[in-house]
Amino acid sequence: MFEKVKQLLVDELNINPNDVTLESELSTDLGINSLELADVVLMCEEKFNITIDDEDLHTFITVGDVVNYLERVAG
Repeated sequence: MFEKVKQLLVDELNINPNDVTLESELSTDLGINSLELADVVLMCEEKFNITIDDEDLHTFITVGDVVNYLERVAG
């Protein structure tokens, strides 16, 4: 799941793959703003055929948070 999320960030937001780790903070380390985060959420919903609730977005601080959430919800 980490590799899928990493590739999505690299392909869609032009983030350096060397910068993406489980501990990378989405906003602080990767420079992802709220609009880009919304795009990432939409892409994840499409890619994994899931729905991510708006109230869950505040839990997405690091790449690892996104990976853990997707593993839990998408299996």
